[in-house]
Amino acid sequence: MLNFEEELKKFKPSLEVEDIENAVYQEDLSDMTDILREMMDQKNRGDFDGL
Repeated sequence: MLNFEEELKKFKPSLEVEDIENAVYQEDLSDMTDILREMMDQKNRGDFDGL
């Protein structure tokens, strides 16, 4: 039978997960609000031609 407390003590997170986490935090991710804000700024400047 498994001793979950002992198994948890041995647990080490995968390096891949940590690498992905660092990459995501360093990436500039735009969400819809950012995209709409940029489109509105372009429209106000006269740079936006539409979709």
